[in-house]
Amino acid sequence: MGKIIALANQKGGVGKTTTAINLAASLSVLEKKVLVLDADPQANATTGLGFDLSEVSATIYECIIDGMDPRTIVQKTEMPGLYLIPSHIDLVGAEVEMLPLPNREKLLKKVLLDIRDDYDYVIIDCSPSLGLITVNALTAADSVVIPVQSEYFALEGLGKLLNTVKIIQNRLNPTLEIEGFLLTMFDSRLNLANEIYKEIKTHFKNMVFKTVISRNIKLSEAPSYGKTVIEYDAKSTGAKQYLELAREIIVNNSSFATI
Repeated sequence: MGKIIALANQKGGVGKTTTAINLAASLSVLEKKVLVLDADPQANATTGLGFDLSEVSATIYECIIDGMDPRTIVQKTEMPGLYLIPSHIDLVGAEVEMLPLPNREKLLKKVLLDIRDDYDYVIIDCSPSLGLITVNALTAADSVVIPVQSEYFALEGLGKLLNTVKIIQNRLNPTLEIEGFLLTMFDSRLNLANEIYKEIKTHFKNMVFKTVISRNIKLSEAPSYGKTVIEYDAKSTGAKQYLELAREIIVNNSSFATI
């Protein structure tokens, strides 16, 4: 059975989408079959994997709201073994449309129920909020990766996110685990970055990934070409670090951390 991993943090600009697409690409390089589910109305994961939004005819919105079979909208990317369920700005309205529906928190779980078995990993890129779509993603997921930017306000809002995870564990998805906290945009030359890393390690101990994602120009450039960093520059620091992260997740596949 495929493992579903959500990438979540209500703070924007922490490297969540960058991590989603490059972790997925790295897992596919390591011969895993991977599906990226873009659950963010901004659809950055969709464009970052090389798709033109004007040419996408159906998205995760149609699956959630209209009951469309997700297998019919899965897109094959340029990378072998890497697939996408795209998103669109229409997803903004989905939360309002979901409100009166029964089991509204479990609609995405229902969408993924059968299709998860087609893949080794399903990576969900959540929106930078704790709204109903993100709640759906966490309810459907086996685990959550939390990217944390190595800057001053890194820990701001983490308490609210962890509280949301606890509520979902208690009420909707008791098997949800913390896959790990991932430090992103790290610059070892800065004392502040090193202090934040130490603080996160002190707070969360073995829940922090050994892999750290450094600031890297190739990671920033790749999405503008509709490519993952591995396609754009496989020898770059960013590509190597995401491959390290993928290996770490594979090795620790059955040993999760709980809050």
